[in-house]
Amino acid sequence: MFDSVRDDIATTLDEIREAGLFKPERVIGTPQSAAVTVTGGGRPWGSPQPEAGGSEVLNFCANNYLGLADHPEILAAAKDALDRWGYGMASVRFICGTQDVHKQLEDRLSAFLGQEDTILYSSCFDANGGVFETLLDDRDAVISDALNHASIIDGIRLSKARRHRYANRDLADLEKQLQDTQDARRRLIVTDGVFSMDGYVAPLREICDLADRYDAMVMVDDSHAVGFVGPGGRGTPELHGVMDRVDIITGTLGKALGGASGGYVAARREIVALLRQRSRPYLFSNSLAPVIAAASLKVLDLVEESNELRERLAANTALFRSRMTEAGFEILPGDHPIAPVMIGDAAKAGRLAELLLERGVYVIGFSFPVVPHGAARIRVQLSAAHSTEDVERAVAAFVDARAALGE
Repeated sequence: MFDSVRDDIATTLDEIREAGLFKPERVIGTPQSAAVTVTGGGRPWGSPQPEAGGSEVLNFCANNYLGLADHPEILAAAKDALDRWGYGMASVRFICGTQDVHKQLEDRLSAFLGQEDTILYSSCFDANGGVFETLLDDRDAVISDALNHASIIDGIRLSKARRHRYANRDLADLEKQLQDTQDARRRLIVTDGVFSMDGYVAPLREICDLADRYDAMVMVDDSHAVGFVGPGGRGTPELHGVMDRVDIITGTLGKALGGASGGYVAARREIVALLRQRSRPYLFSNSLAPVIAAASLKVLDLVEESNELRERLAANTALFRSRMTEAGFEILPGDHPIAPVMIGDAAKAGRLAELLLERGVYVIGFSFPVVPHGAARIRVQLSAAHSTEDVERAVAAFVDARAALGE
């Protein structure tokens, strides 16, 4: 059967590559850190595995915001957890996949995020995939920001709720959607806390005000904020002073909180209880590995004990954004460590990323369908693990690569 479709798939892959949209997967030969060894420049489909070895480059494209992915205390906690809890659960939660460490992490996340309860998932993608179908049916309406993450979009598609969309961070459009859905039994406004391609922060206080006015619930995916946004690192609800007004928070353990994997829904007690009974990604997926749960508890210790990493991340972000602006690059405004360097043309963004890698800076060019046509960019991501010298070196590499590109 496959022989009849092989040529069509190969043609599609060729078209993706010729359009400058092919996304190679570079191979890293070291732990995730501020500097990594890249063993290959990215293989076109069907090409051989790159040779061993490689060169050390500065890593400016990971979600390792607090630099905890290779933190010695996190590694020690993970090693201890392997001895105490074992490697994996080989089961789902309601059969025999729940250990004390899972409940400890859920309780700890609830307290940290100011929510009544928390439920763990294997990823935030699964968390977002498990919320909407469980809470909403064809009597309800979900109102989603136009630039929400793909996992939210896919999760909404799984539900039978009426689907409405408002323009990115456009409160007037959101209010119109709320007015148009007043006949719904339940309404859920859903937004990213931070939009991952732009680094823009959602106006949560104003969203909560509208939700109160129109009797709607509010859900926030705070994957690109928890751990470092807000005075205590509790994310965008803390930043905007609405921790007690957001009904559902989804997030990941795979970015600032250690960089491994796993996700969660922190919410009202009744919502979490219903998710445990009806959420399909939770009921039918293996439990989060206990080593990740235990290490995540140590991550929360570090996040709560000191502001040092958050302050270092903020300083690195401010330095990079100011230096790049002075050098004449267009960076979307803001103060988030996602710092998109706007290029426009997809092929040019890809070529610039290659030139930067040659100069010892590892970044990725983002183009359609990840971002709109004509809005290709290099999404630089700062980390607390970067030194001031690392940031200055990255800016110098951008300037040199731009000259090599003929700009």
